[in-house]
Amino acid sequence: MSRGHLPVADQAAVRRAAVRLVRKDTRAFTAVLALNAAAALTGLAGPWLLGRIIDDVRAGSGVAAVDRLAAVLVVCASVQLLLARWARYVGHRFGERTLARVREEFVDRTLALPANVVERAGTGDLTARGTADVATVGTTLRDAGPELLINAVQFLFLLGAVFFLNPLLGAVGVFGLLPIWFVLRWYLRRARDGYLAEGEATSEVAEILAATASGARTVEALRLEERRVRASREALDTARRTRLYTLYLRSVFFPVVEVAYILPVAGVLLVGGMLHAQGVMSLGSVVAAALYLQQLVGPLDQILVRVEQLQSSGASFARVEGLAGAPRTSAQDSPTPTPADDRIDVTDVRYSYDRGGEVLHGVDLTVRPGERLAVVGPSGAGKTTLSRLLAGVDAPTSGSVTVGGVPVAGLGPEQLRRQVVLVTQEHHVFLGTVRDNLLIAEPGAGDEELWDALAAVGADGWVRELPEGLDTGLGADGCRADGSQAQQLALARVVLADPHTLILDEATALLDPTTARHTERALAAVLEGRTVIAIAHRLHTAHDADRVAVMEDGLLTELGTHEELVAAGGAYAALWGSWHGGPGGS
Repeated sequence: MSRGHLPVADQAAVRRAAVRLVRKDTRAFTAVLALNAAAALTGLAGPWLLGRIIDDVRAGSGVAAVDRLAAVLVVCASVQLLLARWARYVGHRFGERTLARVREEFVDRTLALPANVVERAGTGDLTARGTADVATVGTTLRDAGPELLINAVQFLFLLGAVFFLNPLLGAVGVFGLLPIWFVLRWYLRRARDGYLAEGEATSEVAEILAATASGARTVEALRLEERRVRASREALDTARRTRLYTLYLRSVFFPVVEVAYILPVAGVLLVGGMLHAQGVMSLGSVVAAALYLQQLVGPLDQILVRVEQLQSSGASFARVEGLAGAPRTSAQDSPTPTPADDRIDVTDVRYSYDRGGEVLHGVDLTVRPGERLAVVGPSGAGKTTLSRLLAGVDAPTSGSVTVGGVPVAGLGPEQLRRQVVLVTQEHHVFLGTVRDNLLIAEPGAGDEELWDALAAVGADGWVRELPEGLDTGLGADGCRADGSQAQQLALARVVLADPHTLILDEATALLDPTTARHTERALAAVLEGRTVIAIAHRLHTAHDADRVAVMEDGLLTELGTHEELVAAGGAYAALWGSWHGGPGGS
């Protein structure tokens, strides 16, 4: 995986994934092949019967003989139609079931990604894979896959029928198809890389747009509009170049193919006419062979169109399947020990971001079970970075962050949420019901537990007033939760998860005063009996804490109670004096 990008599966991995999906529904796949073969075999009767009619008419047969053959021709065409429709029906059902498996695997793998991997890659790449790429794969499974099978079987049977009539004519037909073979090889050598580049460029555009939209206020405040517009234009230019390249490939491929379609039929008519003139072949056989090759154009054209589509969907499938190779926490590969207790130890921790220097320079800290610790310091001191390490969002570059002797970053999602939960000012209401939003934290919770969690944060009143209570839908098509209600739902999830340690990164900093008061009352219920680590931007939080840790330039410079640090006259005393209006204020 390149830095900052999610991995892309190679061709071997894509083939293995495709075989795995087919094996999960082998019966349906076999039925699709069998029905397509039966439909193709029935379709071979048409040209042969037409050739028989021509030969019988030339031999002087009457209308009755022609009518009999015509009736058989109609029956064969009807049977072929029914078999083909049945094959498409089974193929589409197979495609939809397989697509459902692809979507489920994608969601499972996305949820298993460590948060730091998603942040480095950017939400744009993940969004593009989960929307455009999955949709492209779905179209292939639902439409292109079954159609390719149908037409491939028809193509092989039609070409075999020409060889059966006369091997020489079959060889002429194959020779006429050689230009298609050469241009197809030329196209396939270039198409996969071209479509992968196009998909990556599309992801980059999505990432830039998402980042600019979510950070619009910051962009305006720092007057970065021109820089963001320039970055967007560069990304769009790259996307345009990649799309023009794949368009160039198609503009060479398809014209050559269209011209090449004429060659097999023309060659068979020329050679067949010579053989008929020499009395080697009947006129009906020559006509039948020409009709077979003319019919070959339809399935061959569909095959080539689907092959072109498969290059795009293959690149999309490689991006979707690439999540299987993304980094995962060690707990997802092997079980980790259960923490011995609730003590958190930070030992000689250093941390560097991918695109910057070291931000933590050897931090040592022990958080005792049940205590309230406030982490303070100027902006850029490393407070938020430390909170992410404590919550297991990131792993330290060196040193260790452990809970009960077990590395926090190595805990699986289920273990981690029972140990440490990070609460920020960001809160999410997921599409679904109130019940769905709560069961994310504890899938096995019953109604009584859900109501107790809501009551603990003061949310049971407004939930009971909803039309369907816990089963009321939330979101654009349902009830819209305001900021206070959304935060209460997030805190109710914390109650259900029941972690022993909460890390608060100014959970109410961006809320309006009324919403903040509601949230702080809810927080008080959630914090009771738990270890609390508060990243404090407002020092009244530090005043009420058991201990205060002072961060400066990535170092822990002071640690003690509020009174001890004020009396010491150091960095904390200066911060307290400037915030409170004078040194030593309380």
